Amino acid sequence: MIEHRPFASLGAAHHGWLDARHHFSFAEYHDPARVHWGSLRVWNDDTILPGTGFPPHPHADMEIITYVREGAITHQDSQGNKGRTQAGDVQVMSAGSGIVHSEYNLEPGITRIFQIWIFPDSKGGAPGWGARPFPKGDRSGRFVALASGLEGDDEALPIRTRARVLGATVRAGETLEYRFSDAGRLGYLVPAVGRVEVNGTVLDARDGAAIRDETVLRITALEDVELVLVDASA
Repeated sequence: MIEHRPFASLGAAHHGWLDARHHFSFAEYHDPARVHWGSLRVWNDDTILPGTGFPPHPHADMEIITYVREGAITHQDSQGNKGRTQAGDVQVMSAGSGIVHSEYNLEPGITRIFQIWIFPDSKGGAPGWGARPFPKGDRSGRFVALASGLEGDDEALPIRTRARVLGATVRAGETLEYRFSDAGRLGYLVPAVGRVEVNGTVLDARDGAAIRDETVLRITALEDVELVLVDASA
């Protein structure tokens, strides 16, 4: 089963400095049919104007993955971590028992990110943060684990949950497959750029696909595409 969630159907919030689209209920947007997808709680599609951002605010008991699509985001937190994550790179914050952080666009142009929140397997623990580059050329024609709490994903940023966030780029006309470890896993796929067909369902750029009861995804690029996929526990 693949539930197509067109970009136009997503929740929206416009704050002047921030243009946000919500795949799941978030802040003032609430849809009882779109609260979470298994352990996946939030997928926000954010466009942030230059010189603006999210001032210091707290989190606890959440794995927060930031996939930078354009520009860069500068992170600082109460644990003393600070870093700039640019397009093509990924950062992970394990909120653990509690952390305060800020995220600002200090670049001359806009920054676009996917902000993905996944419930941890257990609460508490020391907060943590990390970032690393994932060159798009290294994920050409294949999925690469960007953040993961599953065995075998040694090159991915670690998260404290039995889930993985993956990225791929695919040229128009090419096909790739992704196999879930079992039919009970849930998937959520978003083309950051481009148009694809997934097991017979066509997705435009920034649409969502909520996936269940599928063992294999067969993805054909109808245009050059950049894909982000979450493989989550139910």
